[in-house]
Amino acid sequence: MKQMLMLLSLCALLCSTSCESKKEEKEEETKFYVTSPLLKDTLVTKEYVCQIRSISHIELRALERGYLEKIFVDEGQSLKKGQLMFQIMPMLYKAELQKAQAEASFAEIEYKNTKALADSNIVSKNELALAKAKFDKAKAELALAQVHLGFTEIRAPFNGIMDHFQVRLGSLVDEGDLLTTLSDNSKMWVYFNVPEAEYLDYKSKAKKDSLMKVNLVMANLQKFKYTGVVETIEADFNNETGNIAFRATFPNPEGLLRHGETGNILMAVPLKNAIIIPQKATFEILEKKYVFVIDKENVVRQREIAIAAEMPDIYIIKNGLKADEKILLEGLRKVKDNDKIAFEYQEPKSVISHLKVYTE
Repeated sequence: MKQMLMLLSLCALLCSTSCESKKEEKEEETKFYVTSPLLKDTLVTKEYVCQIRSISHIELRALERGYLEKIFVDEGQSLKKGQLMFQIMPMLYKAELQKAQAEASFAEIEYKNTKALADSNIVSKNELALAKAKFDKAKAELALAQVHLGFTEIRAPFNGIMDHFQVRLGSLVDEGDLLTTLSDNSKMWVYFNVPEAEYLDYKSKAKKDSLMKVNLVMANLQKFKYTGVVETIEADFNNETGNIAFRATFPNPEGLLRHGETGNILMAVPLKNAIIIPQKATFEILEKKYVFVIDKENVVRQREIAIAAEMPDIYIIKNGLKADEKILLEGLRKVKDNDKIAFEYQEPKSVISHLKVYTE
């Protein structure tokens, strides 16, 4: 009998302990983590699609008519300023130059003879002036013939990279025909369009005579190693898109960037007293963002928020939430609107500093 009583007491003790353990476990499950937005000055990175252009990208055209006699360069070749590229058959222009040289020599002799006679008062000053005019005309025609002959040689006007040929050896080219294009890629101009509101924010915060630095993400999603600066903003907005074009200049010493490439500009925009919350504290309904706000009675209230900017693991709030309010951090799927909860508060700085993308 005594042993039976001891056995019953032991069973009752175990049962009591088990019930208390389950009760504590249940209480732990219903305790939620809560935090508040972090109020902090920060930088938001804006991303814009961009077009990359050479600082000089020109068409090289024939200045005289004739057959393309020689090509001294190849497609894609790097050229130096003054380097000979094309030769148009110069025979006709050489003959014209020789004719002009002969006429200039004859006019010079005639002028010298007339001057000698004028010095001896044998001919009048008018005859000397006429001879001088003929000599000057012959010299001008000689200079013009030299220019025409020079036009048969097409030389690089600056250091650059040549594009593909538009004509082939032996082609008959007319004056003005396109031969190729030449690009100076030592620096690159990168154009990107900025919405009106962001332009106004930029101009209101930019210091006078300061240049904003930007970065470039290339088409392979790699960041270009050199930093660019915004040097120019166009004069007018595009009425159809509401955007205005910015131009950033990037150094390109290794020649990696080429005319016509595309990419994305990354521009850091400062935000003062930004309201920052973890992305994991939000949920989405019909493409709208919401958070659970805890009121003074510890009741959960669903509230829509507007996002000003998105960064890894965090959102910058545009409106819908105040810095001193409490929001549910975890367990969003375990509560519903108007639920009363027990919670443990976590400091915003601690929460933000330990963030990783949260999945339930």
